[in-house]
Amino acid sequence: MATVLDGKAVSERRLELVRDTVDESGLHPRLATVLVGDDPGSALYVRMKHRACERVHIGSINVTLAGDATTAQVAETVQRLNEDPEINGILVQLPLPPGVDQEAVIGAVSPVKDVDGFHPCNLGRLFSGRPRFSPCTPAGIMTLLAEYGIDPTGRHAVVIGRSIDVGRPMAALLLNADATVTVCHSRTRDLAAVTREADLLVAAVGRPRFVTAGMVREGAVVIDVGTNRVDGRLVGDVDFEAVRERAGAITPVPGGVGPMTIATLMENTFAAARRQVCGPAP
Repeated sequence: MATVLDGKAVSERRLELVRDTVDESGLHPRLATVLVGDDPGSALYVRMKHRACERVHIGSINVTLAGDATTAQVAETVQRLNEDPEINGILVQLPLPPGVDQEAVIGAVSPVKDVDGFHPCNLGRLFSGRPRFSPCTPAGIMTLLAEYGIDPTGRHAVVIGRSIDVGRPMAALLLNADATVTVCHSRTRDLAAVTREADLLVAAVGRPRFVTAGMVREGAVVIDVGTNRVDGRLVGDVDFEAVRERAGAITPVPGGVGPMTIATLMENTFAAARRQVCGPAP
């Protein structure tokens, strides 16, 4: 039976550490979120982030725009936040409505306030091995692995999914940690044969229970990034009950990667504030 990697418990400890660090720093970090439209899921995620801010003594504001807002209007909102000296971090809640150019909006965020880590400048730094802000979900996964003493060095890591918010930065972080990395996607031939070679398997494919026990190597570490609604329940990309019998360690959904994402956002926001006030760390 696999060890269950409890992201909720780890995130609780990390949030307490952020709160103590904020209190001791004398800084007053502030996060701004930008929500476009009225998607209930996006609104819920934004509320969760603001609750986390309150808990760790980070100030926060939310700017809500109508669902028919144009790319220019969203970008102008972002620019105002870029110019506001009281705002240290900016998060544009994704996905944006179909009529908004997501790439243009992400590019409008100042790289020094880009606590989501999606700006091309920050992604470039990550892929060059000199990250400033790493995307919160992959960075949170790396923290979770470290908390459980799982060292990627020398392991064969397989990432299913090549999205710019999870798959690609996850591969970069693992590569920076000296893992041997394979990235799989919809065009990968004989996917199961590749995943069975993984010592560390990250599933970020967006399909409920896609990864079955037959796709997992005995004793592998399995990280489930999926958040899928099935019959009113939240399930991951991994068939948890079947795979846990085969894996050495596994994250649950919910309670695995999700809480780590929010904890990492808080860490990035404090790091942004410290950098803006004190300059880059030596």
